[in-house]
Amino acid sequence: MGRRVAQVPRIREVNNVPLDRRERAASDREAKDALNEQFARIGKAFASPRRVEIVDLLAQGERSVEALAGRAEITVGLASAHLQVLRRAGLIVARREGTRVIYRLAGDDVYRLLAAIREFAADRLAETARAARAYLGVADPLEPVSREELLARVKVGDAVVVDLRPVEEYRAGHIAGALSLPLEELEARLAELPAGIEIVAYCRGPFCALAPQGVTLLRRHGLRARRLEDGFPEWRFAGLPVAVGPSPI
Repeated sequence: MGRRVAQVPRIREVNNVPLDRRERAASDREAKDALNEQFARIGKAFASPRRVEIVDLLAQGERSVEALAGRAEITVGLASAHLQVLRRAGLIVARREGTRVIYRLAGDDVYRLLAAIREFAADRLAETARAARAYLGVADPLEPVSREELLARVKVGDAVVVDLRPVEEYRAGHIAGALSLPLEELEARLAELPAGIEIVAYCRGPFCALAPQGVTLLRRHGLRARRLEDGFPEWRFAGLPVAVGPSPI
């Protein structure tokens, strides 16, 4: 008998494409989709105006779910649901304090991401500018004070800095030397401000309405006042002097 010749297995084909190549392509597509899904999770986490607000609030300092719900004007249950989305996306972390759960940003880069989103929206979407004007009011006739200018003026005693945020945010961290005068208390406490010196007011950031409203009120009472160009998070992230604790007045 003649020697049998081993048969080489034929690669099965479908539509003239070897099946192993098709399987590899499908596997690559699944892997690529899985990777992009992780990137998309971050976008989905910011795909809610309330979650954007919560990130902004946590940039001022850590808070409980109850405190966040109060500031965002939503129920505790809804705030908790939003926090879980942010937590699963790696944007916030939590710790226990007795029976309470306290949340904070996972890192400074989370706020930087939010700031980049805001800047991109302001540059690319005309609706952003209209919404900002509607919320913040008319444009300030005076140029805002830059961080560099404010730092120099504070060093020589040429300006008094006023923090218009709620007191709990001030205590969590504020510009060193700033006075705590929450906006809702400002008019009743004008006598506490030093006379004859310009006031520079600040709040949570460039899209916070507290500083523009406070400056308008101060000017209405005949005081010289301007606002900081952005807010406390930007000041802190720039490595400029900050402090914690109660106000000196």
